[in-house]
Amino acid sequence: MWPYFGMHVLLTVTLTLRPATAAVWSKKDATEDAYPPLWDLVPENLQDFLVKDNKIVINAWNYQERLGVYKNLLNSSAKYFTAFGSQNFGNILWGLPLQHGWQFRTGRLADPSSVTSCGYEDGDLLCISVRSWWSCMNYYLSVIPFLGAVEAGLFGQLEYEIEILPPEDRRADFCYSAADCRSHMPKLMDAWKAYFEYLLSTEQEALNPANFSSFKLDDALHLMWKAHVTSIAYALPKFQDSLKYLSGPEANFGEDWANGVDFIAATHFSTDLPTTNYFQTFLPQRMLVEGDAPSSISDFSPQQNSVLVSLSALHKTNKLTGGLLLKLWQKAMSTEAGRKMGRKLIEDLVLTQ
Repeated sequence: MWPYFGMHVLLTVTLTLRPATAAVWSKKDATEDAYPPLWDLVPENLQDFLVKDNKIVINAWNYQERLGVYKNLLNSSAKYFTAFGSQNFGNILWGLPLQHGWQFRTGRLADPSSVTSCGYEDGDLLCISVRSWWSCMNYYLSVIPFLGAVEAGLFGQLEYEIEILPPEDRRADFCYSAADCRSHMPKLMDAWKAYFEYLLSTEQEALNPANFSSFKLDDALHLMWKAHVTSIAYALPKFQDSLKYLSGPEANFGEDWANGVDFIAATHFSTDLPTTNYFQTFLPQRMLVEGDAPSSISDFSPQQNSVLVSLSALHKTNKLTGGLLLKLWQKAMSTEAGRKMGRKLIEDLVLTQ
């Protein structure tokens, strides 16, 4: 009975998630204008950040500097992904900076209360507001992975300590160094450290002639997604009060998206550059405002409307079942064959609409 029921859960969740899209996935479209805004202008090496008092000082409340954190992670992990395509396009960390770029481009990092000009063109466009729910959530998907990588040794032996500058408000809601973060959230730091330690371990094993290749993409995706959902689970209750600054539709979308990530994560969905860029086109390209009714937002594509409706339905169904839907989905995704089926169902539904 379980295989049949597992398939039923697979189909139910996939149909709920489905973003109806154009029929053809063009790799050219997926990589054209592929990088986050200002990608070429951000720090490429840790030495490119400010060095002061024998510390590398990073302002994570500036878009370019936070994006620079991602660029350093991608550059330092590139050698592990050479088998998965040229130009580091196969690196599964691309999902994080591309999401951050989408947040910046759509105004989601600006001060939603409009009390300050942080993040606006007539103010400091590169400013990331601590009042933004999206930017606070993203801190746990940028600074924490970065400091986990520092702990794991991804950047080797560093000459200087790393210090993250605090925001103007809510300082207690964040941590600012590897040691500080470990003292406040050891399990979360462990999750990200484990991902980067896995990459490092495959390099050491590959030195053994008996191991032609010890890198398993599914294992890497498992660890990366585990850390990703741990970050969201840790940050979600912490910034619940920040949703009050958003419109009702935008706040609902934020929570729906956070819930949806749990389902996507269970499939070990690839977050390389072309895949992320392709699927990200179906996310709303501006902030939702009062009066926006998902399914009939006139300046959104049918696909973007469909994604909003699907994510909302998925979240409501999961809440109504007390989280049982997610647990059943995760059980169905507990084998490599199940995950492959889950990814294929999602992709086929997208590609054949």
